Amino acid sequence: MNALLYGLVVLIWGTTWIAIFLQQGPVAAPVSIFWRFAVASATIMIVLLALGRLRKMVLRDHLFCLVQGCCVFCFNFWCFYTAAAYINTGLESVIFSMAVLYNAINSFIFFGQRPPARFGFAAVLGMLGIITLFWDDLLASGWSQELLLGIGLSALGTYGFSLGNMISLRHQRNGLETMTTNAWAMTYGTLVMGAIALIRGDNFAPEWTVSYMGALLYLAIFGSVIAFGAYFTLVGRIGAGKAAYSTLLFPLVALSISTVYEGYVWHVNGIAGIVLILTGNMVMFTKPETWFKRLRMA
Repeated sequence: MNALLYGLVVLIWGTTWIAIFLQQGPVAAPVSIFWRFAVASATIMIVLLALGRLRKMVLRDHLFCLVQGCCVFCFNFWCFYTAAAYINTGLESVIFSMAVLYNAINSFIFFGQRPPARFGFAAVLGMLGIITLFWDDLLASGWSQELLLGIGLSALGTYGFSLGNMISLRHQRNGLETMTTNAWAMTYGTLVMGAIALIRGDNFAPEWTVSYMGALLYLAIFGSVIAFGAYFTLVGRIGAGKAAYSTLLFPLVALSISTVYEGYVWHVNGIAGIVLILTGNMVMFTKPETWFKRLRMA
């Protein structure tokens, strides 16, 4: 079952980044996010009500769902959608894979789970990887504010996602049903994003093109209802740290697609940076004795 959940997350989330790219254009990011999660939350609510699986929750749990919705289905995606105007979405997915390290930090902050000794080494590899990955672009652009903004927003959005992981873990430790908490979190995130769009004075009309609407439906149903459900189920089954292992794999899918549709060019620094980041993530999941065993076998 875990393998199936992993496969769904990797395949779907590896392809959602290009769908975000397809939504770049005249529609404001908060509006695109609003419609994505409006469709997703309505779908999951209808399904749960029809199946009689929407569980009751107390006010305190609803408040946590509100915070989770802001972290996972609202502000973090505002960061990702905005960053897509400045950096390649495939590269965004690589930065997003750093959720593994964020989860280790947040698990310690909120649950007192000390990160393993190898965390420091993994973090250094991750930071060196990001610097190496973007080094050529930074030099070519003269350390442009736009590029730095894209990197920073992607990192900030990833941290928001990690905070949502912690709240999901809290839900499941309290015996709450994953699909119910997801449904309410999505609903609250949608309402907050809609309020932001209203305050900004954004036009709520979507772009009535095949590419935009196709991307919207794919992001809503597959990227939100199915993938988030699978991911947070993994969080409950094996923990936030191990569930984030899926983020080690889907950047490879995203970058492969980005190469075709966004014209991403693979260069030496880029490849080295990606390898460093993914190696750092892998270090977080592999015990030292496992590495020594593999070396002896080699």
